[in-house]
Amino acid sequence: MNTTPCDPKATREARVLLQYLASIEGKGILTGQHTQSIPMEELQFIRETTGKTPALLGFELLGYSPNINREESGYDCLKEVDDNLGTVECALDWGKKGGIVTYTWHWFSPIGGSDKAFYAEHTDFDAAKAATPGTDEYKAMLSDLDVMAEILRKFQDAKIPILWRPFHEAEGKWFWWGAKGPEVARDLFKIVFDHLTKEKDIHNLLWVWNCPIPEAYVGDEYCDIISRDLYPEAHAHASFIEEFKGLKEIAPDKGVSLAENGVLPDADALKADNAAWLWFMTWSHEFCLTEQYNSFDALKKLYENPYSLTFESLGDYHKMLSE
Repeated sequence: MNTTPCDPKATREARVLLQYLASIEGKGILTGQHTQSIPMEELQFIRETTGKTPALLGFELLGYSPNINREESGYDCLKEVDDNLGTVECALDWGKKGGIVTYTWHWFSPIGGSDKAFYAEHTDFDAAKAATPGTDEYKAMLSDLDVMAEILRKFQDAKIPILWRPFHEAEGKWFWWGAKGPEVARDLFKIVFDHLTKEKDIHNLLWVWNCPIPEAYVGDEYCDIISRDLYPEAHAHASFIEEFKGLKEIAPDKGVSLAENGVLPDADALKADNAAWLWFMTWSHEFCLTEQYNSFDALKKLYENPYSLTFESLGDYHKMLSE
């Protein structure tokens, strides 16, 4: 995989992280777990169940969206928002300890919307207009992004790189950014890239494109890692080799990640099939804390496998950062 960041001004820490990812490609997979609330109960559960710690934690920015319509939101929405607040400090602490940080943003629509307005069904925000410079939607999106840039700057100032995955699942119509098609989401991604790197001087990000549609690919100049999300049938552990190959065909020179998964991969199958996913990130709550999708034995088996790289396996990465 290419180890030159798509951002020419990428920080040293971002460059080191990309180089480290290249060094493990096909040799191991980073264990990852999404968290979206305090006290990050998934992290505690994995430690108690496996005796080990994930190498990578996924954090959520939905509660930091500037345009949350609290007056027209239900209990579930408000609880999710309020539970998310304070997690930026958790992510900063995790990064300072040497853990790898990835961010997801369920972005409440910049204009209008009610309840969980990151869903297209809860907003009439037009992604195609947002991708058109000069429109009210475009201006509102950049205004939201300016707020987010200051959060990201905290990580840059702390020398913490982020695997940054905006507009995730761009192939679907369920989020407002994908409602007008993945090509529109691709255009939005490019706008966000240019705004953060050129206007806001944010350079600690590795850019993760999250869509398996070849025609919608953002292009190598906007992408460091190509990824997709997978939610197969419960307990159907596998290497997901065909999905891996599909992404490699789109971007042969880029690393590939399983950016979200409901079901844990099978480490032995990953190695046998040469499915060189760089990391997996199991979703939060019931995907980790119950046996609805993954048995606790499967979790323990995966974390005990030598192919699985846990926090305890990050010595080489930490050495690279310190050199």
